[in-house]
Amino acid sequence: MEEMKLEANKELNILKRSSSQIGSLQWLKKNLFSSWSNVLLTIISAVVTGYILFNTFQFIFTADWSVIAVNFRLLMIGQFPVAEIWRVWTILGVLTVLLGLSWGLWKGSMAHVAVSIGAIMLIMVAMPFIQMSTRLILGGNIVLLLLTFFIGTKLPKLKIPVIAVWLLYIPLTIFILNGFGVLAPVSSNIWGGFLLTLLIASVAIVISFPIGLLLALGRRSSLPVIKYFCVIYIEFIRGIPLITVLFIGQLMIPLFLGSGVEISNVLRAMIGMTLFSAAYLAENIRGGLQSLPRGQYEAAQALGLNKTYMMTFVILPQAIRAVIPACVGQFISIFKDTSLVAIVSLTDLLGMGQKLVANPEFLGKQMEVFVFVGFVYFIFCYLMSHVSRRLEVSLGAGHR
Repeated sequence: MEEMKLEANKELNILKRSSSQIGSLQWLKKNLFSSWSNVLLTIISAVVTGYILFNTFQFIFTADWSVIAVNFRLLMIGQFPVAEIWRVWTILGVLTVLLGLSWGLWKGSMAHVAVSIGAIMLIMVAMPFIQMSTRLILGGNIVLLLLTFFIGTKLPKLKIPVIAVWLLYIPLTIFILNGFGVLAPVSSNIWGGFLLTLLIASVAIVISFPIGLLLALGRRSSLPVIKYFCVIYIEFIRGIPLITVLFIGQLMIPLFLGSGVEISNVLRAMIGMTLFSAAYLAENIRGGLQSLPRGQYEAAQALGLNKTYMMTFVILPQAIRAVIPACVGQFISIFKDTSLVAIVSLTDLLGMGQKLVANPEFLGKQMEVFVFVGFVYFIFCYLMSHVSRRLEVSLGAGHR
């Protein structure tokens, strides 16, 4: 009997494989070889794709990546003092702990973020030009990520403390990097590289969202003063390019504050990026509010909810869920637009790459530098897009 069952299972597996092969062949025939024109287009596309892939891999394996190896620290943290790099590692360690605990506590989208960050660390460990001390620290962070994951699965009571630390993470990061008199001062004007890109993007994303939410609600307000202030602000900011906002922030903010208050160029850029992004997020959220049927408002009113409770518990959750793709698209734009701060004398990742290219020692290495910079941008933009899709699935956005 057992031999007959084994033979039956083998035959069943063979049938499944053959049916899948037949299905694949039918799909290929239907979509790629259904007519002579499709056959011609398929052949041309295959030749062009093969040519591009061949030259791409040839460049990757034959290019001289020594410019990245020599200047990897500059690309990552700019001119941050070598003696104070422990601050950057401390920030990364706190982030690792938060990611691991969040992965264990909530699973879902946080699992994808934590695993992706861990994979990036693992790839960096495998890079041949990474120093041994850096490899050991990154390896320790990977172990810490897994350890805190198991702690999170065993201690669900940590949810509120973890949320509180997440809310304080960016202020804590800026405090550790700057020192503010408690630690040795490190001026923000020498922050640079990918560290500066992440800081500006993170601050702009986190702060612009609540401001955009308030602007969207204010634009729908029945009070004329609030409504028209929000309308004028949104339309004015959306009507001028980001680089103009950055220049205005660099030149006008010191004038408004007077000579007694000094604000660094980095903080001015953060303010400009935040104000610019808030206007676009406000329109995205307003679109989500307008997409809800009138019955949702009437149902909330029938339950006896006032406007505050109606907006907080009924309207806004549905509106924000509906505009997750648009909001994440704006976040990705913010992350990429941080490259414009190079025009206002800040050296972000792209600005550092441009400085390396201008160095006579690395003439002719433009392609290697810009490919590396583009790859870093792609990794983090794709990570945000992936998390957005997972959020849509988990929240059921677009499904009824």
